[in-house]
Amino acid sequence: MAGKQLEHLEGTVEDVIFHNEDTGFTVLEVSVEDELVTVVGTTAGVAEGEEIAADGAYGSHPKYGQQFKAEMIQRTLPKTANAILKYLSSRAIKGVGPAIARRLVDHFGSRALEVMEKEPHRLSEVPGVSAAKAQRIGEEYARLFGIRTVMIFLTDCGLEPATAIKVWKRWGAPAVELIRDNPYVLCCDEIGLDFEQVDEQMSEKFRIPWESYKRLSAGVRYILRHNSRQGHTCLPRGTLEEFSAEYLKITREKAQDTLAEMEENGDLAEYAAGGKSWLYLPEFYAAETTIAGRVALMLRLAPPPSRDWEGETDKLEAALGIRYGRQQRRAIREAMENPVFILTGGPGTGKTTTLNGILSLLEGEGLKVALAAPTGRAAKRMTEVTGREAKTIHRLLEVEPFRDTLTFKRNEKNPIPADAVIVDEMSMVDVLIMESLFRGMRLGCKLILVGDSDQLPSVAAGQVLGDLIASGCVPTVHLDEVFRQAAESLIVTNAHAIVGGELPQLDKKDKDFFFLPRHSPQQVQQLVADLCARRLPQSYGFRPLWDIQVITPMKQGPLGTRELNRILQQHLNPPDRQKSEYTALGRTLREGDKVMQIRNNYDLLWKNDSGQEGEGVFNGDIGVIEMIDPSSKTVLVRFDDLVAPYAFDAADQLEHAYAITIHKSQGSEFEAVVMPLMGSHRNLHYRNLLYTGVTRARRLLVMAGEKETVARMVQNNRRTKRYTNLRAMLTEAVEGE
Repeated sequence: MAGKQLEHLEGTVEDVIFHNEDTGFTVLEVSVEDELVTVVGTTAGVAEGEEIAADGAYGSHPKYGQQFKAEMIQRTLPKTANAILKYLSSRAIKGVGPAIARRLVDHFGSRALEVMEKEPHRLSEVPGVSAAKAQRIGEEYARLFGIRTVMIFLTDCGLEPATAIKVWKRWGAPAVELIRDNPYVLCCDEIGLDFEQVDEQMSEKFRIPWESYKRLSAGVRYILRHNSRQGHTCLPRGTLEEFSAEYLKITREKAQDTLAEMEENGDLAEYAAGGKSWLYLPEFYAAETTIAGRVALMLRLAPPPSRDWEGETDKLEAALGIRYGRQQRRAIREAMENPVFILTGGPGTGKTTTLNGILSLLEGEGLKVALAAPTGRAAKRMTEVTGREAKTIHRLLEVEPFRDTLTFKRNEKNPIPADAVIVDEMSMVDVLIMESLFRGMRLGCKLILVGDSDQLPSVAAGQVLGDLIASGCVPTVHLDEVFRQAAESLIVTNAHAIVGGELPQLDKKDKDFFFLPRHSPQQVQQLVADLCARRLPQSYGFRPLWDIQVITPMKQGPLGTRELNRILQQHLNPPDRQKSEYTALGRTLREGDKVMQIRNNYDLLWKNDSGQEGEGVFNGDIGVIEMIDPSSKTVLVRFDDLVAPYAFDAADQLEHAYAITIHKSQGSEFEAVVMPLMGSHRNLHYRNLLYTGVTRARRLLVMAGEKETVARMVQNNRRTKRYTNLRAMLTEAVEGE
C-alpha cells in the first residue's frame, strides 16, 4: 500500500472470525454505520463489543469478496452500557461470562469498565463476585489494558503491529518505560529491528544523545551480531574499533572508550590469542570456552582402555561377514577407547560401515546410544543408514516451546539419558548448539562426531568441526580410501577429484554423473525445467517433487533460486482452478507446491501419521503444501511423515523449494540433483561449495552450463576466513592441565 492514500474506518467489532495469538493476525466483522465490513490486519486480543479505528484500503478477495486490509488497527473500549455488556459477554476478560457481565452492567451501568480499572475491589458488590474473584478480574483487566497501552505507544513510534506483538510478548506492560529509557533494546534478536531503523526513528524522539553509552553499546552489539551471521564468533579489537567508529560516526578514541566500558560492564568479553586481543558478545565467548573446557575435561578423565578392541573388531567382522579396512579398524578402536572422537571422510570411504560397527560394539557393551544430526533430513538419513532412530539435535535436547529465547529441557540438571551420543553432519553444527549439546550431556557420556571436513562450515557462527580437528587435541581418524564398489560411481570419484583440486570428468555419458553444456542462462533455465518435469521422470522414474532437487550457488540472477523457483513452479505446479492459492510478499503459494522452512520455529505444532503431536519445524526442512484453507487462513504443509499448519501471516517462514541454494542443501541427500553452473561469481564459486553440491546426489547428478565455471570453482580453493578461537582455547585448556 506504500504510496497510496489510506482510508479511515471506525466501528464496533461484531464478531472475531479469526485471531492468531502468537502473531496477532486477525479477521474481524465490524459494524460501520449499520454496515458489516470484514477487516483484516494485526492486533492483540480484540473482542466483540470493542470499538476500533483502522487505516488501510479496501480490496477484493477471490473467495470472500470485499475486505478492508488494515495497515494499522487502534482499539478503544466500548462506552455505552449495551456495548460494554456485549464486550464483557464475549469473555474478553477471563473470569467474566455472560451472567456476571449482565450483573456488572446492571449494577454499574456505563461505568463498569472504569470501576474494573480504578476500583476493582468494588466488583465484589455484585452478587456472585467474591473479593478474591474481584481481584482476579481487576488484574486481568489491567493486563489487557497494558496491551492497549503498549500497542498505541509502539504505533506512535512507527512500528508495525506485528513488531508490537513481539514487544508485548517479550516485556509486557513495562515495555513502554523500558523503550522510553532505551529504544535500542528493540535491536535484540527476539524483536529484530535494525540498529539503523531505531537510530533514525527513535533516538531523536526519545532524546538519546549521539554519544550516549546506550546508543554506542547497542551499535557495537549490532556489529558483532551482524558478523556472527557471517560465521564469526568474535572480532579483533582493532577491527571492531575501526568498524564501530565508522558505523556509529564517532572518533576512534571514542570507540576505544566504548569498548573498554562495555568490557567493564560485562557487555563484551575479551580473549587474548595469537598476539591479538579478541572481543566477543558474552554468549559466544561462553560457548567457545564451554566447549573447550568440556572437551579438555573429558580427555583428562578418560579411563585407560579396558578391552582388546582389535579382538572385538575381529569378532564383529566374523559376525557380520565383512572385512574392515585398516583405517576403519583404527577408527573403531579409537572410538571405543576415547571419551570424545571424530570420524571424517568423503563419499565412498566407508564412513557409514565404520559408524555401524562402532554402534554394534557400543550396544554390545550395554550402552544406551543417542543418534543426532543438525537437520531433520540429516537425521532421517542417519536413521536409514543405521537402522536406529536419530533425532535433530534440537529434539534430542528437547527444545522448550513458546519461549522468547532458545532454551532446552535437557541441561546440566536434566541430562540426556544416554551413555554415548553420536552426531552426524558435524560440519553444520555451530558453537551455540554445540555448547547446548555439551550442557545436555552427562560428564561421563561418550561423544562421537561424524562429518566431512571438506564440506561447507555451519551457516551460523563458528567452525566447530574444523577447529576441533585443527587443535590436534581430539582423537581423529580421516577415512580417505575409496572402496572398489564406490569407485564405480562417477559422483564419488569426481567428488574426490574436486577435493584434490582436479577437474572432474565431465564427458562420460554412461555413469551417474552427467554434464550438459549450454551457452546462455536462458538455455540452462529451459534445460533445468525439462529435466525436472519430463526427462528424469521418464528415463529414471524419479518423482519431480520428492526425488529431484535443483541446487544452485546463488539466490539472485537468472540461475538463482528465486527465478528458478518461479520457472519450475510454472512447469511442475501451474495454476489450477481446483487448487487454492495464497499470494503475499510478491509470491504465490499453491496447493502442491514444494516448500522449505527457512528459520527455526520451535513452537509450530505438528501431527504425524500415527497421530502423535509435537512441536518444532526447523530451518531447511522441505515439504509439500497439502492444503490451503482460506476460511481458516491456514496452510497445511507435509514434512515427510508429519503435517504442520501455518497461519497465513506465518507463511513468510516458507519459501519455494523446487530450487534451493547449495548452503541450504547441506546435510541432505537427494536421489537426483540438478545443478546449474554458469558465470563468474567469485564470491559464490569456490571449491568446497562445488564439492558440497556434488555430494548431495545419491543416485544421479546432472550439471548444466559451462565447463569454464566448473574449472574456476575447482581452482578457487579460498576458504572464507572465520574469526574463532575455539582451537586456541582447546589447546590452552589441554596443555594447561
